[in-house]
Amino acid sequence: MRKTINTSVLGLAQLALGACMLCGAFQWALADQEPESKVTGNMSIMSDYRFRGFTQTNFGPALQGGLDWEHRNGLYVGNWNSNVAQDLYNGASLEMDFYGGLKGEWASLMGTGYDIGAIYYGYPKSGSNSAQNSLLTNNTAINNTEVYVGLSNGPLSLKVNLATADYFKMASSVGSHLSTKGTTYIDLGYSQQFVGLVFGAHVGLLSLKKYNQFLQASDVGSVALTPSVADYKLSIGKDFGGNAVVSAYYYSTSKRGYFQTDAYGVRSAGKPGLTLGFTKGF
Repeated sequence: MRKTINTSVLGLAQLALGACMLCGAFQWALADQEPESKVTGNMSIMSDYRFRGFTQTNFGPALQGGLDWEHRNGLYVGNWNSNVAQDLYNGASLEMDFYGGLKGEWASLMGTGYDIGAIYYGYPKSGSNSAQNSLLTNNTAINNTEVYVGLSNGPLSLKVNLATADYFKMASSVGSHLSTKGTTYIDLGYSQQFVGLVFGAHVGLLSLKKYNQFLQASDVGSVALTPSVADYKLSIGKDFGGNAVVSAYYYSTSKRGYFQTDAYGVRSAGKPGLTLGFTKGF
């Protein structure tokens, strides 16, 4: 009886070992079949385009989309585009962003993710139109370049952006020789899925470098700029399958008149508002 039991145990152990070897070989085969890289895309329709809390379309709708290439070692590059209001960007009606970096995960730090990269914001034809079609009084071409470092763990994320040149050409646009290079933006986010919905919260803080130059010579709105402004966002989204997501966002800022949508400051670009959107990934 004891011998029979031992023989059975040995047989089960051999079967288990064989199964593990087959399982390992199958997993290795699947990993080997994974593509070296992949390309994904997205298209969105938004009732308003808000960037760091402030409207970019004069509270009008936006059509947006982009493409991303990612290697399985963490390298990535991408492009994202949206329409913008011409009077806000010196005649430009299109924003084109190009970015790239490296992201991955530190397993030794409780699964903490990292993201290091750079992004360029371009506005084709900005500065080519006459001053009457813009808040600005010269033909400055608007653009911006930033480097960033991000960390994430579970539902929490933290990202810091640093402007490597005059922030969206703000100083150049008002004729100042003092660059706003070094402007920072801190982005703290939270995202969690619950009862089939994705809830999100965000707090951002923009700290404008050498802001005091705008206290006496600002052509961008009637409210003098101050060192920093915070923005807030609450969101809720529902995935209907096939990468089709419907979302709602509520935005607000600590200084609603920090940026304006017209030269006389009639409409504050950072006023609270609700935005609805539909996104399809492919």
